[in-house]
Amino acid sequence: MIWDFGWSGALLLIIALAVTSVRVLREYERGVVFLLGRFWKVKGPGIVLIVPGIQQMVRVDLRVMVMDVPSQDVISRDNVSVKVNAVVYFRVIDPQKAIIQVQNYLEATSQLAQTTLRSVLGKHELDDMLAERERLNIDIQQILDSQTDAWGIKVANVEIKHVDIDESMVRAIARQAEAERERRAKVIHAEGELQASEKLLQAAQVLAQSPQAMQLRYLQTLNAIAGDKSNTIIFPLPMELIDPLLGPRRG
Repeated sequence: MIWDFGWSGALLLIIALAVTSVRVLREYERGVVFLLGRFWKVKGPGIVLIVPGIQQMVRVDLRVMVMDVPSQDVISRDNVSVKVNAVVYFRVIDPQKAIIQVQNYLEATSQLAQTTLRSVLGKHELDDMLAERERLNIDIQQILDSQTDAWGIKVANVEIKHVDIDESMVRAIARQAEAERERRAKVIHAEGELQASEKLLQAAQVLAQSPQAMQLRYLQTLNAIAGDKSNTIIFPLPMELIDPLLGPRRG
């Protein structure tokens, strides 16, 4: 009886060890295996056998992760206080570095993204944050990617989601935009007046070189005014038109 119990206990122990030593890693997972505390190798995907008590394994997800960067208080270069939040897309490309080089790569990446967001945006004016968002996204992504490379992490993309401004600043921006539109309208009107005056000067010079053309122009103007319903039209006639009718002048 004792013999049977010994064999049964040994069989149960072997089964328990076999169950605890088997790990199944999905296609997007890797296992960083340590042997007696030292890094051994990266294994997976599929079935991985671990010797209990001697080997330990840490799972690492290789899929692209989406991380929300909490809203950050940023002072722009032109001393405007805004709240900015963003989203970071990154993935682990070297599981060994992600586990060994940093204690918690998720938390480390989040903290680095927050400080980088404040640092980069603080160097730009508010107009840049609103109009040059794509360029700022690239700048932040490149800085994050270079700093997380030592952790085995690849930052693929950074997107600034919202730039929240104080209500008083929104009204000031609206007034500034309206003033800018008025300025552009005045400039366009002045440019139009300048071009029109240049064309009128050219036309006057052409007409001055040909009295016959001037007479035809007067006749065209009279024809155009004749269709008007006005009561009285006083139209000055140049002396060149009436001199031939008066004949030669006596001295």
